[in-house]
Amino acid sequence: MISTKKIEFVHGFLEELDQALRVLNPKKGLTFYQKNWLAFCLVGIWVTNSLGWSRFSRYSLGAYTAAASCWMFRRSGIFWEALLLASTNAIIKKYSITGGDLVIDDTDNPRSKSTSRISQVYKIYDKKTGGYFMGQTIVFLVLVTDKVTIPVGFKFYQPDPKKTAWTKNDNKLKKVGTPKSKRPPVPTLDPAFPNKIKIAIHLIEKFKKKFSDFKNSSDNC
Repeated sequence: MISTKKIEFVHGFLEELDQALRVLNPKKGLTFYQKNWLAFCLVGIWVTNSLGWSRFSRYSLGAYTAAASCWMFRRSGIFWEALLLASTNAIIKKYSITGGDLVIDDTDNPRSKSTSRISQVYKIYDKKTGGYFMGQTIVFLVLVTDKVTIPVGFKFYQPDPKKTAWTKNDNKLKKVGTPKSKRPPVPTLDPAFPNKIKIAIHLIEKFKKKFSDFKNSSDNC
């Protein structure tokens, strides 16, 4: 196991993160144990190139079990809702960033075919094999600057089940020659399932609201 105590920049970042959290809420800073656990997780992500309690446990050579990490995640009392905002604030302050480009990116993460406990999982077309897999799609808002490139926002995307069912049925009717006038109309869009464009707009607007002084390069175009 790699000792996190010897990796000074990790603990330095957590101290800055603690200060940024206390700016948002003085009562929501990081405790000694929370900092040590987050340090373990950050180094675990760095070493294993993944986010998984079982892999972290193997990397720690059993010093931290998957169950203990999961318990800490659920019961630690960390101010999760503000963690990304606070870390973004800390990085922007550390590197004196005043502007940059906001870029939208999305990624599909394969999950178990039998999963039933993970939110917003759906059938995704696999371009490599031509088949399908069960997975999650995450839309990221990425800040690109001359100094750093970091994710500053994200939201899960899931297609509208009604629209998916309609598309499947509409394709079947097309194959048998059913004219458009006799096929069911496109269902009304459900605001609970926004498309990727709407998600992207929401992420950008949310970022601009939180960082009103930030200069987005694309605004000058």
